[in-house]
Amino acid sequence: MKRFERLVAFCGLLLALSACSETVRIENMRCENVDNPLAVDVPSPRLSWSYSGQDDFVQAGFLVSVAGSEDKLAEADVWSSGEVEGNLPFAVVPESVALSSFGTYFWQVKAWNADRSRILTSPVARFETAMMHPSDWQAQWISDGKGRDEDASPMLRKFFSLQQCPVKARLYISAAAYAEAFINGKRIGEDYLNPGYTHYDKRNLYSVYDVTDLLQKGDNVLAAVLGNGFYNEIRPVATWNFEKAGWRGRARMIAQLWMTMADGSVQTLVSDGSWKALENGPYLSNNIYSGDIYDARKEIPGWNTPAFDDSQAASAVVVNAPSPLLKAQLMPAIRCEKVINAVSYRSFGDSVYVYDFGKNIAGLTELTVRGEAGTRVELAHTELVKDNGRVEPGNINIYFYPQTGYEIQTDIYYLKGGAEETWMPSFCYHGFRYVEVRVDKALKLDINSLKAHYIHTDLQDVATFTCSEPLARTIWEMTRRTYKNNIHSIVTDCPTREKNGWTADNFLSCEMALLNYDGAAFYEKWVDDVVDNIRPDGRISGIIPSFGWGYEDWIGPVWDAAIFLIPSTLYQYTGDAHALRKLWPVYLRYLDYLKTREGKDGLPTYGIGDWVWYKVSTPTEFTTPCFYYADYCCMARFARILGEDPAPWEAKAEAIRKAIVDKWYHFDTHLYANGSQAAQGVALYFGLVPEGEEQAVADNLARSIQENDGYLEFGSMGSKTVLRMLTRYGHLDTAWGMTVKRACPSWGWWVEQGFTTLAETWALDPNFRDASIDHVFLGDVSAWYVNDVVGLNADPDKPGWQSALICPHFPQGVSEASASYKSQHGLWRCVWKVEGEKKIVDISVPTNCTATFVCDGVQSRYPAGNHRIIL
Repeated sequence: MKRFERLVAFCGLLLALSACSETVRIENMRCENVDNPLAVDVPSPRLSWSYSGQDDFVQAGFLVSVAGSEDKLAEADVWSSGEVEGNLPFAVVPESVALSSFGTYFWQVKAWNADRSRILTSPVARFETAMMHPSDWQAQWISDGKGRDEDASPMLRKFFSLQQCPVKARLYISAAAYAEAFINGKRIGEDYLNPGYTHYDKRNLYSVYDVTDLLQKGDNVLAAVLGNGFYNEIRPVATWNFEKAGWRGRARMIAQLWMTMADGSVQTLVSDGSWKALENGPYLSNNIYSGDIYDARKEIPGWNTPAFDDSQAASAVVVNAPSPLLKAQLMPAIRCEKVINAVSYRSFGDSVYVYDFGKNIAGLTELTVRGEAGTRVELAHTELVKDNGRVEPGNINIYFYPQTGYEIQTDIYYLKGGAEETWMPSFCYHGFRYVEVRVDKALKLDINSLKAHYIHTDLQDVATFTCSEPLARTIWEMTRRTYKNNIHSIVTDCPTREKNGWTADNFLSCEMALLNYDGAAFYEKWVDDVVDNIRPDGRISGIIPSFGWGYEDWIGPVWDAAIFLIPSTLYQYTGDAHALRKLWPVYLRYLDYLKTREGKDGLPTYGIGDWVWYKVSTPTEFTTPCFYYADYCCMARFARILGEDPAPWEAKAEAIRKAIVDKWYHFDTHLYANGSQAAQGVALYFGLVPEGEEQAVADNLARSIQENDGYLEFGSMGSKTVLRMLTRYGHLDTAWGMTVKRACPSWGWWVEQGFTTLAETWALDPNFRDASIDHVFLGDVSAWYVNDVVGLNADPDKPGWQSALICPHFPQGVSEASASYKSQHGLWRCVWKVEGEKKIVDISVPTNCTATFVCDGVQSRYPAGNHRIIL
């Protein structure tokens, strides 16, 4: 009988192996972190891939072939990696290959296991090169010749004729700040507010579009209308001095249309002085903080079509380039995730209507209306409403300086009259749940007259989370929504009153972001923003990008630490040192500057720290040196990764650590600084507690929370550290208890208030004068759910998620929890449930990956596959 059982088991194993052989495949093939990109302009593009499922295949080697056509892949006529040993699915095309501009390259991977009993061949992937050299740009920057303080948007067009349809056509286009482009009257692409926001005097981004299907034999026209964004803040309506930015100028664009014909010949169309500039169009004004003003009575019928007669139009004007550098935009563009119907609306007579879209979002509203010509329609967007049902802008307009016709987050539309008309702004975005429609002549609107377009940088969702505690699920969803509301080519603090790239907001949300979204290309763009932001003296600003605001001392090193902490997290999630290599010179310059700010004890003390604390503040003189220490710890780690000598950085870190301990640690009470929750959390998180004292400090942290009836008192820095440190040192239930509170201060209190996104502060002033309700920087609790409660973590010793550390924790009263994360190596999953005294944990490990499971004194290694652990 036992022999029969063994035989059945053996046959089952053979069937399983056979099934594995048939189903595992190479997938997720990417160039520069993008699927089949059209816009590669780096000389050494990175290629990566992964494997499907949870198969036992382990890559022992690979061969990458790159060719100029698909039928040349066997020859690898462009480049072959040769046979490379190892299990890392990653290759770099060497610069010596000298890829040509405007080329299409095909690539394929062959991979095998240790004994070559399984050899896998990938599908064919492709990438296209763009402007590999600055000289490839034959086009010139153009505008309409108006001054930078002119309100109306430039409208530019170029008529051209083709004797045949191209078989391939690519449009390379950039603008400062934005371009909405058309070919033959059809809008190009589905992007909004493109290209992405940069330091406009240092670098501009260009996009590449496949426009083959938009062109036709015979007459054609390429047209564009331009928007201001942060490049040309005409009016001083906001606090951050963008109207004084040295990069300010009239909105401008550059475009190059590259067309390949059936006979292999190439024709180009470039922006230059032969283009036409139209005047007196409907785009009256656009302001990134206020909104768009559009007069439909002034529309120019057919202006972006070939039939339009532009012979009387003025010529476009060639202008200076905003910056010396044009680089391809590889991060995803801003796109519409979905169109949302209002859940309710309320009329106040026939001149005021308030729409509720159910949740706080970022985006635009589309108006559909019929009425008398010249009727003025105002659309005011807010996060809150007053008791009387009218919109409440008080929490978002505190940094806004209104001028006649310009209110915070308010678009204005003038009807052309007659038939039903539909309009949506082109060059702004708003954060809102409520929209108040105000008209100067009676209009009949209904619930369908206004729709919301939810727009944000189009990052791919890679995560799931659920839990038996409904509040945890709600907070997780609120955090994700808040993050998406705050990604518009940079990570912002809020989508309403500021739209600024605050550095600390960015690093506090980074782990949560990378756990939930495929953000590699997005954060690598931010790395370029840092390179452009640092001044010659080594200072960086508290908001990035910035022309001049935010370099002041009141912000300081805790916020600046983002330039170390975000790339560190990015490396942990990707295993790619690209960002570290690019930033190394920035680090050297910045730390040289920070040395000049040290006190006699070797510690800088200026700036802000545990921002938006509740009742108990933590001395900045303490938190600043802690983050200074973290900078040097990162430098030592980065040095090891990059092959530099870590010793000087380790020595400096140790000197800082000793100075902090000597000055701020109280051995008698086992407390740091003033004993605040944030002080203990930060010290434990950065490893600043003297050896052997860690548990006592963590116990004191837990005790301070318990004595406060289980409530938090920390701010931003505590929100990142306290939950994690309580969990690490055995106080899980204290941590969990804080997260399920529903009174102020807590995440749950926001839920009780009906908020659908995270607030800026734990408590809001009753007059709504102090805080937005769409800030993500207190949202690391959502990463804690996945990292610590469910237990999914990137392996700190093997960055990149080819190996994971799975460490679940089981809060009292929680019966089950689960999470999944689609890494660049495949799908990780952990599901646990508690049944009486038994804990059942199911984990899924992707092909070519391994996991270390650590829980309740058990430590085990697991290969790819599905595994059940019973504790």
